[in-house]
Amino acid sequence: MNRALNVTLRQLRVFIEVAKLQSFSRAGDEIGLTQSAVSRCVRELETEIGLKLVDRTTREVQLTDVGTNMVGSVSRLLLDLDEALREIRDLGQQKRGRVIVAASPTVACRLMPFVLAACLKEFPLISLGLRDDLQADVIRKVKSGEVDFGVAIGPFAHDDLHAEVVTTDSFCAVLRRDHALAGARQVRWEELSGERLVMLDHASGSRPIIDAVMREHSVVADVVQELGHSATVFGLVEAGVGISVLPWLALPLPANSSLVALPLMPRIERTVELVRRRDRSLSPAAESVWTLVARLPKRVEELE
Repeated sequence: MNRALNVTLRQLRVFIEVAKLQSFSRAGDEIGLTQSAVSRCVRELETEIGLKLVDRTTREVQLTDVGTNMVGSVSRLLLDLDEALREIRDLGQQKRGRVIVAASPTVACRLMPFVLAACLKEFPLISLGLRDDLQADVIRKVKSGEVDFGVAIGPFAHDDLHAEVVTTDSFCAVLRRDHALAGARQVRWEELSGERLVMLDHASGSRPIIDAVMREHSVVADVVQELGHSATVFGLVEAGVGISVLPWLALPLPANSSLVALPLMPRIERTVELVRRRDRSLSPAAESVWTLVARLPKRVEELE
């Protein structure tokens, strides 16, 4: 029974470098070894396989016939090995695993489908789970560790959270086509005074911002309904109950409806932010998904 050869990967890589450069000293410079260490590696390899691979002279190194034949075979093996190791590293470091992301409803509806599609294409071995939750629940789940990270309406000022701005969103007036303001290209905040408003409730990440802007512009309006879902808001506005102020992320409007959405001026921005715990590192898979979210357009209006 033939004994197994005790050949090391280092010996093979050194031999290939010597064969390529035809010099022990140059090979040593290339791979960070002394000339004597390179010579020793090749000599140990020759001893182990019982064949002479190079002829040494004072001026140069020449491959023997055996050495020449061995270069082709070993080079292919090393290339295959390097490729296999890269695949294993990719799978282990960032392209395999279960990732759970929580997002506010409008974010989950409008932005996260782009992320899920990109994840499926770029990281097919990552299983990405989406939780569409109210803003407060997104933050709670991030803090508790129930999800890997969240995507929510900012800005955030929590000491225990790390946040990064992904994109910005602004606001629009949603009204029926027969409303007096519908013929304009845009609506000023002041023009909302005296209107009946159908609004998202205070669980929405956008409501505190809208209320603050209306106070700043001295808007006096009657909030007649406060609702949890933009679809219900659309239905009431179309029924003539009132008009609404919504973030652009709450769109598109229902198909074949009698509604229009007009920009509210001056443009007031809110941020959509990635949020995670400061004391918890993301897994390689979660880091990959985080990067996908960060690649979203910098303004919601740029979404196709």
